[in-house]
Amino acid sequence: MSLKNNFELMAKYNQWINSQFYQAAEQLSQEELDQDRGAFFGSISGTLNHILVGDILWLRRFANHPAKLICLNAMQDHEMPTSLDQQLYKNFEDLHQARQSIDQIIRALCDEIQELDFEHMLSYSNSKGLPFQKNFGSLLQHFFNHQTHHRGQVSTLLYQQGIDVGVTDLLVRIDS
Repeated sequence: MSLKNNFELMAKYNQWINSQFYQAAEQLSQEELDQDRGAFFGSISGTLNHILVGDILWLRRFANHPAKLICLNAMQDHEMPTSLDQQLYKNFEDLHQARQSIDQIIRALCDEIQELDFEHMLSYSNSKGLPFQKNFGSLLQHFFNHQTHHRGQVSTLLYQQGIDVGVTDLLVRIDS
């Protein structure tokens, strides 16, 4: 499988699994979503906001890719988050709408990008302002891994509230 095909699969999976998680989380009240549960980002909504913050940070960085990806022009409408625990959306419905919008951009990114683009080195600064230059394909892999890591935390938090999000394995999205 090519890297492009792999990332297209990851983008489709990401959109599907986020839909599953948000549908499951809708069973809770805003108060229950905001309740501090001792997770790294406190609450379910705090963790979902963090995943979105991470996605926006990375997509804004990816917009500086030498390929000048058209799909990332929409990221100019998104303010750069100021901290990793920033609550971008306090209302779950607004958070869900933003999540859907970002997932569309991620799908478009993986559709637009070409195999050669993964080899480029991308210069960026982290949230502390430290400069880095890393392989774009590896950064995109980190991007998807970050989401998976934190969705695992949300899965546990939801399960502790009696909500089963169902099967979360990538395997169910892989065609024969």
